[in-house]
Amino acid sequence: MVTDLFMVGTKRWRLQMAIGMLFHLLMTSSVWGNDHGLQVDPRSVEHGLVVSVDPIASRIGAQVLRDGGNAVDAAIATGFALSVTYPAAGNLGGGGFMMVRLARDSSVFAVDFRERAPEAAYATMFLDANGNIDQSKVNVGWLVVGVPGSPMGYWTVHQRCGKLDWSRLLEPAVQLAHRGFVVDSVLAASLKQQEKAFQRFPETARVYMKPNGQAYSAGERLQLPDLAATLRRIRDGGMEGFYRGVTARYLAEAMRANGGLVTEKDLISYQAKIRQPVIGSYHGYQIVSICPPSSGGTVLIEMLHALEGYDLHASGHNTPSTIHIMAEVMKRAYFDRAKYLGDPDFVNMPLSRLLSKGYVNQWRNTIGDMATPSSVLGAEILTGNESEETTHFSVIDSEGNMVATTTTLEGGYGAKVIAKGTGFLLNNEMHDFNVKPGFTDRSGKVGTAPNLIEPGKRMLSSQTPTLVLKGQEPFMVLGSPGGRTIINTVLQVILNVIEHQMPIQQAVDAPRVHHQWMPDRLMLESGVPNEILKALSGLGHNVRRRKRQGDCHAIWVDPETGRYFPGVDRRIRGAAVGW
Repeated sequence: MVTDLFMVGTKRWRLQMAIGMLFHLLMTSSVWGNDHGLQVDPRSVEHGLVVSVDPIASRIGAQVLRDGGNAVDAAIATGFALSVTYPAAGNLGGGGFMMVRLARDSSVFAVDFRERAPEAAYATMFLDANGNIDQSKVNVGWLVVGVPGSPMGYWTVHQRCGKLDWSRLLEPAVQLAHRGFVVDSVLAASLKQQEKAFQRFPETARVYMKPNGQAYSAGERLQLPDLAATLRRIRDGGMEGFYRGVTARYLAEAMRANGGLVTEKDLISYQAKIRQPVIGSYHGYQIVSICPPSSGGTVLIEMLHALEGYDLHASGHNTPSTIHIMAEVMKRAYFDRAKYLGDPDFVNMPLSRLLSKGYVNQWRNTIGDMATPSSVLGAEILTGNESEETTHFSVIDSEGNMVATTTTLEGGYGAKVIAKGTGFLLNNEMHDFNVKPGFTDRSGKVGTAPNLIEPGKRMLSSQTPTLVLKGQEPFMVLGSPGGRTIINTVLQVILNVIEHQMPIQQAVDAPRVHHQWMPDRLMLESGVPNEILKALSGLGHNVRRRKRQGDCHAIWVDPETGRYFPGVDRRIRGAAVGW
């Protein structure tokens, strides 16, 4: 039985979304043609579906599907649209990962468009004269910017298996930026929160604040002419329009003027990489997820392999016993994450061992009725401060092509800087590296080095775009933002569907938990009852509350009917559009 799939938002949110969508349709109907037949937040559809954080972006992607594009085309159009309408995480100046399944031959592959350290980067670049982390450098500003990967990622996958013309996929984003769009209440609140940060950087303030220095309010129109010009260069020139020419010159000049490290050479040499995903299984389902330099897929599969040995269905959803087992497994997988994982072009990793069921089967012998202190598993390893501001979107088309894309600027609005003339925010991904080499904790153990800064290296990530297959056929597409919580969010949505037999929307809505080994804290979303918290405390867990975890946007395929059901996460906002 499928329950009500869609949460009812506030009246204000619905009104602002409606205003924005109406304005958007009126202003850009000539670009997309007739969109009759598209369904916003449908219960299910049979032809194609896009689920993202932003209703305008989801509609753009769905229109591409309706116009004959495949899931890859729709994902590209959605990604570029998010660079306009969701500047906190949608981007040109960041990076991410994409998982693709092609229906024609059931093949799967990963696209790694993670940002990369500039050639001038070095391991101690964020330390002060005393060898301590200089917080003024590591969070915002020009030094913390890595070489952007998003445009190259979309271009690379389009060259491999796109169907519609590249310019067709860029045009909606160009028009959105040029003509403007109505700011909704979510974006207005987000921009308001950034007022002081933007005021530190004149170009950023010029682009994203009104001439009077105030943030845009809900209902006002935001136009981004410089961003529109950059998007046109990408539309017309492909990667020559971003990594060379005018845009590259603007970026490099701003870097030189402000102490950044990214150069024209860094931009010209950047390449997205097609990689083999990591693959595991869980109770007969195939789990296909992202490979390093993201830790997400490896850690996810480790945890699923370990949890397969427990009867979670019998122990129940979010009961003390189930959460206890999950927390213990999370600790052990995240310890492996810190100890072993990094950029595969720089680090030798024991992936085959970590992904073997024999390896994680050993974990169960170390998990008892009481919580294991994280310090028992291993000494603390200093890791980067991974922000939770990311975004994910999921796409499936009528043929069964599947795309899961997670992309980010790292922190919300990235480094908060914009190169004059470009109109887009740059990432602050360099602080995803372990920025203090040779860190030694109280036990005298020295931290490992897989994620230390090196020139040209890609920083470790927790992004977890994931495909779930049943007998080689589509079953789920999902992913989430949330920094290190991402992996556990994806884990729990999968478990909710497979183990606890929840409809996809219920699986997404259900309250979540998180443990990442260090710090030794078990985090519970506010929806987990207090009696569960008390019971877990009695088992020795250091339990804390958090308001929300993640923002998962998922698609479930009914194996019997073949229809597509969206799971829209309203923890921030979200929208599914299909036909």
